Amino acid sequence: MDQELWVGQKREVPLPVFLILQRYVRNCRFNGTPGTILHVGIAHTRWATHGGPTEANAHPHSGCRRQLQVVHNGIIENYATLKEKLQKAGHVFKSETDTEVLAHLFEEILADGTSLPQAVRKGLQQVRGTYGVLVMDPAAPQQLIAARHGSPLVVGVGDGEFIIASDISPIIEHTSKVVYLEDGEMATITPAGMQIVTIASHQPVQREHESVEWTVDDVERGGYAHYMLKEIFEQPAAVAAAQQGRSIPERGLAKLGGLELVAERLAKVQRVTIIACGTAYHAGLVGEYMLEEYAGIPTEVMVASEFRYRKPVLDEGTAVIAISQSGETADTIASIQEAKQKGCLVLGIVNVVGSTIARMTDAGVYLHVGPEIGVASTKAYTGMLTVLALMTVTLGRQRQMSLVTGNRIINELKALPAKIEQILTQRAAIAKLAERYQAYPNFLYLGRKYNFPSALEGALKLKEISYVHAEGYPSGELKHGPLAMIDANFPSVFFAPQDSVYEKSLSNLQELRARGGPVIAVATAGDEHIGKVANDVIWIPKTLEMLTPILAAVPLQLFAYEVALLRNCEVDKPRNLAKSVTVE
Repeated sequence: MDQELWVGQKREVPLPVFLILQRYVRNCRFNGTPGTILHVGIAHTRWATHGGPTEANAHPHSGCRRQLQVVHNGIIENYATLKEKLQKAGHVFKSETDTEVLAHLFEEILADGTSLPQAVRKGLQQVRGTYGVLVMDPAAPQQLIAARHGSPLVVGVGDGEFIIASDISPIIEHTSKVVYLEDGEMATITPAGMQIVTIASHQPVQREHESVEWTVDDVERGGYAHYMLKEIFEQPAAVAAAQQGRSIPERGLAKLGGLELVAERLAKVQRVTIIACGTAYHAGLVGEYMLEEYAGIPTEVMVASEFRYRKPVLDEGTAVIAISQSGETADTIASIQEAKQKGCLVLGIVNVVGSTIARMTDAGVYLHVGPEIGVASTKAYTGMLTVLALMTVTLGRQRQMSLVTGNRIINELKALPAKIEQILTQRAAIAKLAERYQAYPNFLYLGRKYNFPSALEGALKLKEISYVHAEGYPSGELKHGPLAMIDANFPSVFFAPQDSVYEKSLSNLQELRARGGPVIAVATAGDEHIGKVANDVIWIPKTLEMLTPILAAVPLQLFAYEVALLRNCEVDKPRNLAKSVTVE
């Protein structure tokens, strides 16, 4: 049967982008026979690294002697050297991108009469850096080449079609069958099927497709104005799903099947290092407090992009936990490779089944919160905290944690979905707060202990989707600098639940009010004191101290969302940001 090969992603685009695409389609000239059906197409949403976001730098890129087309995600580190060599051979470049180098490089090799697959393979052997690359050539119209190194590629296998993307989200509406390419592999796709070989040695690779559990409904907005809003309101179900079937309350145990094969080694772990980026890093900071308090294990958290270069002291007694929603975060993947070289037990906490991190770690736990489309992470964050709490019970019960404590944590985890539902009923009140505060150009987010990471995460949410400067800080550090900024035009968001540091938090809050700074407090429902010192209060239900960051995150996600709406910002796709950071 004739197979159709194409790459597509059904997404709404801003009007200016649509108009540019419309113009290109109208001006498109096809040199084939009239009535010919096109079987292959490629496209790429580019986030500018080499060269600005201009039409000249947009993908696909071609050479100068034939119409070979290339799209590429990643960074070609030696592009300048390759470009100079190709220019000396007579190639003329039209853009500032590193990707265009690939098109000219493949074109140069094709000039010797080499086949397209061989030309791509030989060309990539000269490349240093990361790439997920697709190549097509009008001279071989029934052929598409895909290759990866350090940048993900997934091949969807449909009924008479193949769909290639960097993750499974755009594939789901077409097929649930996928094949994941591994680093150093190249796939040649034709109407006859797909062949995978290694780039280095041309060795054939046999790999069966896997089935994806996500559905089309999971990746649609479902009547919500934005994916982010949908995903905020999905958190009761997401937190429930993250712990579904993963505990034995009467025995005070967590039951994480992904960790059972390494249970003996986990019991011998002497220290834990958590590596992550962005929101996942903030989740890791909460995990650090959990593991040290309840499992008694020395724990440190590092930003993955720093972990790689600081020569961390690691050994076989260290468990490294890598956290990533997508499972494709470039710096986290590189950090895992470093940890494995040191003999560490490497565990993963990821959302996307079959992702690179899921495949390269020794063991791990899936979030099971469903696809997260909005760039700003919401339900994945609360899912990460839920899984970290379960991992804390697992490691704690192997050590110092009592059955009673384990039982209490598990039962309180089970109560969280209903408590998140209560918070979501405050959306209208939070929207009114956003109206009052949306004009302020700066915010300070403050918290202590478990809610210092909440301050970091709240600040990140506000700045990434509303473009308002916000800084997260430990409230105990107020006198060490931030207090100098506080006046009537500099509001603070203060996390002050009734926990072990509540009285300290009240003192810090009083310091802000004494300087005339407006304060929004995130406080425990029923607190009779907080309303006397804060200008405005967002209430969260009572829970265990270690779990307050799960509840505290939700209203601050809503606050950031409402501010972004009032400022006419693109909520789901904030400028300059991508959902999966697959390049360094």
